[in-house]
Amino acid sequence: MTGGLSAYSYAPVLVQLLFHALLLLDPLVAALIVSARPCGPLLAAGVMLSDMLGNWSVAWSAVMAHPITFLRPVGLLPITLFGIFVLLTALPLRRALAKR
Repeated sequence: MTGGLSAYSYAPVLVQLLFHALLLLDPLVAALIVSARPCGPLLAAGVMLSDMLGNWSVAWSAVMAHPITFLRPVGLLPITLFGIFVLLTALPLRRALAKR
């Protein structure tokens, strides 16, 4: 947030907009899930998928040039692993919340 509108100047404009929108979408998703709303997990899956796609699109050429550097515990690897977790658990969690 301290970088303002140019915080993600390395990314294309649509990805910059997405990353800024995540400042609002992430807390909204968290609030929906904490309040046990069935729409929360589906929105979380959509937000996480778009976040992963945005990050991968920005980093793709660097990953192809030096793939080993992305096997560190910060950056693209944890985003991808967490994204896969969110995508795999979204439907079961939605079903569980809908039964309440």
